[in-house]
Amino acid sequence: MTLTSTRRNFLKGATATGAVLFVGIRNDGTLASTSGTGARFNPFVKIDADGKVTAIVKHFEKGQGPATGLPTLIAEEIGLRMDQIEYEFAPSDPAVYNNLLFGPFQGTGGSTAMANSWMQYRQAGAAAREMLISAAAKAWQIDTAAIRIEEGMILADGQSAPIADFVSAAAELDAPTEPRLKDTSEFRLIGNETTRRKDSVIKGNGQALYAMDLHLPNQMVTVIKRPDSRGGQALSFDDAAAKEVKGFISAAVLPNQAGVAVYGENTWSAIQARDALEVEWDMSAAETRSSDDIRAEIMAALEAEPVYNVNKADAAAVSAAIDGAATVIEKTFYFPLLAHAPMEPLNCTIEQTAEGNIVLHDGCQMPTGPHLAYQQIFDLPQEKIQINTMLAGGSFGRRATPDADYQVEAALAFVVTDRSRPVKLIWTREDDIRSGYYRPAFGHKVRVGLDGAGKIVGWQHQIAGQSIMKGTVFESMIVHDGVDHSSVEGVADSPYAIPGMAVGLTDTPKATSVLWWRSVGHTHTAYVMEVMMDMAAKAANSDPVEFRLAHLTDVGSADQSRKAQVLKLAAEKAGWGNAPTGHTQGIAVHKSFGSYAAQVVEISGDPSSGIKIEKVTCAVDCGIAVNPDIVRAQMEGGIGYGLGHAMRDQITLTDGVVDQYNFPDYEPLRIGDIAAIEVHIVPSAEAPTGVGEPGTPPSAPALANALASLSGSLVTTLPMQENGVLFA
Repeated sequence: MTLTSTRRNFLKGATATGAVLFVGIRNDGTLASTSGTGARFNPFVKIDADGKVTAIVKHFEKGQGPATGLPTLIAEEIGLRMDQIEYEFAPSDPAVYNNLLFGPFQGTGGSTAMANSWMQYRQAGAAAREMLISAAAKAWQIDTAAIRIEEGMILADGQSAPIADFVSAAAELDAPTEPRLKDTSEFRLIGNETTRRKDSVIKGNGQALYAMDLHLPNQMVTVIKRPDSRGGQALSFDDAAAKEVKGFISAAVLPNQAGVAVYGENTWSAIQARDALEVEWDMSAAETRSSDDIRAEIMAALEAEPVYNVNKADAAAVSAAIDGAATVIEKTFYFPLLAHAPMEPLNCTIEQTAEGNIVLHDGCQMPTGPHLAYQQIFDLPQEKIQINTMLAGGSFGRRATPDADYQVEAALAFVVTDRSRPVKLIWTREDDIRSGYYRPAFGHKVRVGLDGAGKIVGWQHQIAGQSIMKGTVFESMIVHDGVDHSSVEGVADSPYAIPGMAVGLTDTPKATSVLWWRSVGHTHTAYVMEVMMDMAAKAANSDPVEFRLAHLTDVGSADQSRKAQVLKLAAEKAGWGNAPTGHTQGIAVHKSFGSYAAQVVEISGDPSSGIKIEKVTCAVDCGIAVNPDIVRAQMEGGIGYGLGHAMRDQITLTDGVVDQYNFPDYEPLRIGDIAAIEVHIVPSAEAPTGVGEPGTPPSAPALANALASLSGSLVTTLPMQENGVLFA
């Protein structure tokens, strides 16, 4: 794998060794091709003179699989084996490499990598195939219809040649405007169960280069001394004790006063010197609330009239219908702050080249953010800023902040030096858990009315919590009529056919800094919707699966039919209702990021002495499963992530200071916590949708429903371990 920095250098380097065919898309969205010289576009496909094919991957790799998925699309359309295609990460250039679902912004997130690249990469691969075939047809003087490409060989009756033989000629042709895409019946790689990840070997043998692995000659390491509470400002410092640390270089207050940068010859010396530093802080604007204060604000908001009527329902009529119902169910839920805690702590390295360019080496999830920020910080044009995107060891949303927080921090730490030495910024895990960004705290209050036949006649749903999107660059995209959709997604747009549903929202003051977290608002909305559906089913004396299906009966609604299909598949594969003796099951189903996932959690034991998760059975409809092996892995990871946090994790504050610091008191799910996970993929001809996040939302409510069936006690405040449930 090769890592690139700028488009100009990328094209220069490619043409230095002979003719190269590039196929990609212009700024206006039309296909284009070039031999490398005078290119006016950024390519998705590169074919060297020796026939080596490279996919230029515009989504960074943090474990979710685009470095395999996007090359699969190109290899399929050209006619290659997976071992005949390599990948490089795209340079930072939002004009062409933008995420089509984010607007003019290059980035990875929201489970969009495959969904927004599906047609682009197939079209580029198909165009390359047709250009190679056209070149061969001209040389062989036969019709293009008689030629095909299989496993990298151009074939016709009685003739064959490797694609390398026609790269030069193909590079002189114009890209077709509408290349023929292969029919699903022609797929050999897409949907193939045997296709494995492109990056597994290098990650297994240690060759993979993560951002943390980068060590530039003569670099300094910097760590930041931050205030105990978010919002404090550094006024001055005393480094007398730090100077006694071997390897300490210097310290400096960051230009924004958010902390003090401490520089060392290595990570250990920088950390030790930071610990020895004495800093005077201005804490007048810092967070001072404790977790109880934050919860009280949210609960008070739930009791008041909501600020926003999300779905414009007649709230008074819905309330009256519930008041007159034969049975009324009412529950209040609370969800705490949560940290992301990826396995690779935040880090990046910044340097200045001899030509005055600024280069950022980073597992960069959203290159456009730091790119724009660096243009301002260094007062340089776009082409003088280069971003070398590297592998990242997880993110779950943390590497993609609206303010490019850690990349800006690195730039500010670099600006105050003489720029003669590269600076590598490192956050320890304690830094990120105590000073990072968090899934916001949220509360829900729900009233559901059932008639005498057990049918829902009204659903009143109040939500209160901290808006993620307001005040960010994404506000115009996500916030409409004052409503941050990420706060209510999964409720306001639920596929369930629920008559008389009123959804209200109230924003509460943000606690420290909040951020999207794996599956964003669905982290809490799915829990509430699915727990309440189970409660309603039991009140109606109905099986939880059948009760849900009764609210998914519109065969004309793709949303309802696809959700019903995964629900039935999960129940069937789990043996719903036929759990082994001593085992109890719970079920949940949810749509998020365009995908539908249903899960059955099977448990044994007792909440007071220890629950064991025996098995999780998952069914997912994510459209065409480009790489089924990756889909299963992502669903497994999402399930584990959701369950682990619901079981025992939370971020709490005492007078504004985060109480947790590392894995001993913010413990991730461990492999022994779940005995087995089984994933079933619904066959589909629909375009691919997200898989990185949809596994997370149904996992916790399925566990909660299993616990309620076992003990009759419903967990409405997370984490479960803090509220009466022990795990074996």
